[in-house]
Amino acid sequence: MEEMHSWNEKYIGSRFDNNEMRKFLIEATFIQAKIDGVKILEIGEDVWGLNEFFNNDINELIYAFQEINERVAPDIELRLQIGLSRHCPIDYLLDCLKHFWGHKEFYSIDLYGDELAQPIENFVPIYEKAKENGLCLKAHIGEWGTADDVIKGVKLLNLDEVQHGIAAAESEEAIEFLKENNIRLNITPTSNILLGRVENMKSHPISKLYRNGVDVTINSDDILIFDSDVSKEYLKLFQAGCLTAEELNDIRIKTLKK
Repeated sequence: MEEMHSWNEKYIGSRFDNNEMRKFLIEATFIQAKIDGVKILEIGEDVWGLNEFFNNDINELIYAFQEINERVAPDIELRLQIGLSRHCPIDYLLDCLKHFWGHKEFYSIDLYGDELAQPIENFVPIYEKAKENGLCLKAHIGEWGTADDVIKGVKLLNLDEVQHGIAAAESEEAIEFLKENNIRLNITPTSNILLGRVENMKSHPISKLYRNGVDVTINSDDILIFDSDVSKEYLKLFQAGCLTAEELNDIRIKTLKK
């Protein structure tokens, strides 16, 4: 199965609290992606990780990912992502990001963490700068927030894609908004269930979103925690009767075209 896999290492924390262990984690991710038939791997480091794991040297960080990519899984296209935590002060994030701007190796930027940590408006300057740098703009919105939060976040941050965004299924207005603006939702079903956001796989809102024309992808979220790779996510959705084999294949093909 050929898939696009989006996975950020941000939640692993203190178990990988040094340079060598961080590289081990990155390598493990590429190994699993290769086994799973992934063709495009979007993976990244949180901005605080630059100093924590890579001696505040952006070139060392980039090289670590590229070297492992070439050595372990050269057939996989690497898309480096910049991770931001909602819990960090904006001035701190902007200071960290000075090291990242201008490096064309980075493909996207993503905002994660407690959706209520601080107002989404605070991140507008960061996303304006990210757009100037040609990055694909993403943010975790609507996993715990509302459908209105999804619309608001997309508008304020000028997002290209939304991580999760499943709350949009609760609003016809949000569904139409996502369709009209060609906003992709990158959904991680097992994570949504294990975290208590969705009751079970059969009732996962990805089916409603997909069948109403929203662009969705199926992803795994933190493999070491949730023990589910991309192929397992597809299989679980099929076995639960959430989506048919034809629908899942359609999602797979569309995923690889963007």
